[in-house]
Amino acid sequence: MTAKIILNPYSNRWNAEKRWPEAEAALKAAGVEFEMVISDHPHHVIELAEQAARQGFSPIIAAGGDGTIGETVNGLARAAKDGQALLGPFGILPLGSANDLVDNLGLPKDLVTAAQVIAAGKTRCMDVGSVNGLYFANNSAIGLEPYITLIQQRITWIKGMLRYLVAAVRGIMDKPLWSAEIEWEGGHYKGPIILATVGNGPRTGGVFFMAPHADLFDGKLTFVYGVRRTRRAMFAILPKTMKRDAGSYVESVDIHEQHSSWIKIHVDSPTPAHIDGEIFSEAIQDLEYSIFPGRLKILVP
Repeated sequence: MTAKIILNPYSNRWNAEKRWPEAEAALKAAGVEFEMVISDHPHHVIELAEQAARQGFSPIIAAGGDGTIGETVNGLARAAKDGQALLGPFGILPLGSANDLVDNLGLPKDLVTAAQVIAAGKTRCMDVGSVNGLYFANNSAIGLEPYITLIQQRITWIKGMLRYLVAAVRGIMDKPLWSAEIEWEGGHYKGPIILATVGNGPRTGGVFFMAPHADLFDGKLTFVYGVRRTRRAMFAILPKTMKRDAGSYVESVDIHEQHSSWIKIHVDSPTPAHIDGEIFSEAIQDLEYSIFPGRLKILVP
């Protein structure tokens, strides 16, 4: 069958567009029969993925970063016959800056090898998260994390992972704080938070393990919430967010990690929110999360 490649040229600050000839050569060398389309406006990837799925293309490949992956999954979900139908087969050409889902899955970032994975056609069924009717492949968050995302989007003079780190420092200096009520299976919290991050996968932002014990195949969402009351305390846990195992920030006082198939969050004042690194609201107060176990057929080595 013919694959549909959906290229987001803006990914990695237009580097995805520059690398397309390399990706195209890799696909042809791997023997992948494909057609390519290019997104040209915000959320266009969703429309293109939905159209490709309805037209019967298989597999459907996201050529871009984590935001492109998330939008492609939303397009596949729109085309599905119902809310439980399997999505995909779905593959990734990693052309983003962070490529978090790729690393979380252990997929190759080398385009030649990535094209070979696509050509081989082996799939595994991965969980997909949902918040307020929107789907995400890797993670979502409110509070400090998307607050930092908004900052890093305004930084144009720094590239790569350093941009995320600079934005994190600026966000901490602002010391945002919310009062929240959070419910999940068997649990409840009411009180102050600086963040509430919901992971399908453990890593986000290239270097941050915001949900360090998340598993893309366990049928659960892993979420972390908590508060640090001073800038000094917030800076103290920043390096710990880069650790997945011993020494992780979730071991800190007033930071809590939980696992659940659903989560409800209400905050007293509006917060930004993101899915897969893309802001879907700059001011939201109520969120309902759920997990769809094994719903996405993703191409793997």
